[in-house]
Amino acid sequence: MKNLKAQEAAPAFFVISVIVTILLYVVPYGDVIGYPLVLLSTLFHEMGHGIAAVFAGGTFHKFMMWSDGSGVAYSSGVSGAFGRAFVSAGGLVGPALTAAVGLIMARNVKSARVGLIVLGVGLVISEVLVVRGLFGLIFVGIFAAICLGLAFKAPPWIGQLAMVFVSVQLALSVFSRGDYLFTATANTAKGPMPSDVAQMADALWLPYWFWGALCGLISVAALFIGARAFFKPLRDAKTTPDA
Repeated sequence: MKNLKAQEAAPAFFVISVIVTILLYVVPYGDVIGYPLVLLSTLFHEMGHGIAAVFAGGTFHKFMMWSDGSGVAYSSGVSGAFGRAFVSAGGLVGPALTAAVGLIMARNVKSARVGLIVLGVGLVISEVLVVRGLFGLIFVGIFAAICLGLAFKAPPWIGQLAMVFVSVQLALSVFSRGDYLFTATANTAKGPMPSDVAQMADALWLPYWFWGALCGLISVAALFIGARAFFKPLRDAKTTPDA
C-alpha cells in the first residue's frame, strides 16, 4: 500500500522539484542553496565526455572538479573528426540522457532502487578509476554514499522520490546552463579553453552555434521520452476502467 501511494505521489513530487529548483535561481541566496546541484550537473557533464571517449575507442584517464563548479575530463586515443566531435557532444547531452534513464527508473519503487544501486556502484568505480583531486574525490564519494544509503537503508518510497529529484536536476541543468551551448569559450579553474561546441565545429564543419542547437534538440528529445515514460503509469491508471 505504501509503495502504491509513493508511486501515485511521484508525479506530484516531480512538479514540486521543478518549481523548487526554478525558485533557487530567483530567490536570495538561492545560488548558495543550489550549489550542490551545480556540482551534480558538472559531474555528469564531464563523465559524459569520458564515457563517450571510451565508446569512441579511446581511454578515459581522469576527471577533476573544482570548488567553483567547473570540471575537466581527460581522455586520449580517440581518432578521427567524428570521434572527437562525439566526445565533445557526450558532455552536452550526457546529463539529459541520464535524466531520461533516471525518470524511467523512477516510475516505481523497485526500479528506482535498482537505479540508485547502479548509480552508487558506478560512482564508486569512477572514484577508484578516474576521479582525481581532493574536491572531486570528496564530492563523488559523498554522492555515492547517499545513493547506496538510500537504496539499502531508506524506505523504498524515499528512494523513489530521490531518484525523481536527481533526474529533475539533471534535466533542468540542460536549460539552466543552456548558454554554454552557444559560447565559443569555456572558463574553468584551469583557465579559458575552447567550449565543447567550438571543438565540435573545429572537428567537423558549420558554426559552433549549429552544434549547440543540435545538442540542445537531442537533449530535449531525450527528456521528452523520459518524462513521457515516467508519467505513463499514471495515465494508464486513469484510463483503465474499473472492474
